[in-house]
Amino acid sequence: MPIRVMLVDDQELLRTGFRMVLQSQQDIEIVAEAGDGVQALEVLATTPVDVILMDVRMPRMDGVEATRRICALQDAAAVSDPGSDTGPRVLILTTFDLDEYAFAALKAGASGFLLKDVPPTELVAAIRAVRGGDAVVAPTTTRRMIDRFATVLPSSLPPAETPELARLTEREREVLLLIAQGLSNGEIAARLSLSEATVKTHVGRILTKLQLRDRVQAVVLAYETGLVRAQH
Repeated sequence: MPIRVMLVDDQELLRTGFRMVLQSQQDIEIVAEAGDGVQALEVLATTPVDVILMDVRMPRMDGVEATRRICALQDAAAVSDPGSDTGPRVLILTTFDLDEYAFAALKAGASGFLLKDVPPTELVAAIRAVRGGDAVVAPTTTRRMIDRFATVLPSSLPPAETPELARLTEREREVLLLIAQGLSNGEIAARLSLSEATVKTHVGRILTKLQLRDRVQAVVLAYETGLVRAQH
């Protein structure tokens, strides 16, 4: 079954460009378009979508608020029916890779971000990855965003006192720390002398215990709880 994609951007020319790239892929289908967040929510009420390419700066309702509402609906659906497909995953479109709006959207639940001038092959790969449950923001890029916008993160208690981190075992906390430092599963495995499969299991447990969607939100939480501090 093709990946059902929705394009949300107030610039029709950009939507046309993305449509031309994506409709040439046999496993991707453009099922809907919207010019702002309000229209996107209206369309989602009646149209099944797997992945949303979401602009951040739009009239009426921006991409951050739209993402927040979409993810809130998904969380509610997951609670009522844990085994269900909880809806579309959001990829944020930005003009600059250090866009505070994109960072806010990641915190709201987006699965990652793409630059608007992303090469076609990377755009297609990102959509497929997100549909498969992965995040498309490299940990190092996420960390750079957080370092840049550390001032928007709340001051936190020392790590030992935070209830979120108290849910983790010592080993899981080690893995979370390395995720936040930008290491891949393979690199974490080498650092801790574990198999990559074991690290993947730890990552899955971390996400489950902390009720996070993906590594992107894990990195954000590591900074928010004080496990990792931004470098200045």
